[in-house]
Amino acid sequence: MAAGSLVTSAATTAVAVVRGVDDLDAPTPCAEFDVRALVAHLLTWGPALAGAGRGKSVPPLEDVRVGDDWAERLEAQVADIAAAWGDDSAWEGTTHMGGPTEMPADLVGGMVLAELVVHGWDLGRGSGQRPEWDDDVLEFALGEVAKTADQGRAMGVYGAEVVVPDGASTLDRVLGLTGRDPRWKP
Repeated sequence: MAAGSLVTSAATTAVAVVRGVDDLDAPTPCAEFDVRALVAHLLTWGPALAGAGRGKSVPPLEDVRVGDDWAERLEAQVADIAAAWGDDSAWEGTTHMGGPTEMPADLVGGMVLAELVVHGWDLGRGSGQRPEWDDDVLEFALGEVAKTADQGRAMGVYGAEVVVPDGASTLDRVLGLTGRDPRWKP
């Protein structure tokens, strides 16, 4: 399956998760964010992620408020990200992710797909859901996270790796690489 189709599939699951969130004050596996703060984080960075898929440097939003329309705004943003990265040409050449530094587009696209999966899982678990993605999406996310996990930890984006047992699911391996405990419960 082409990378663009994988992002579209990951976004479909992320939107389903958004629709199942009912408590903005619940904790999430992402230790620094409760559901409300995670939604604000996603709304802050969404335009930059979509812009990167279009080869444009769009800064993250500032001072994002999570109002009553947060779910509709987040769904629209995820759809915009999927539209931008769903075009396979978005994965070619270089792009920017919220700043002036040029980065390989396929690297950024992989990070975007991983964000949809990992933060989709964070939101899902924080709201008592158990989101599931297609095997192709998870295999791709695992490969992308594995490429950048050490750098992500050095930058403070990922926590210390959580060792998962041999034979763990692909999702659990992705989560462990990002410093999340797949067994986390609210």
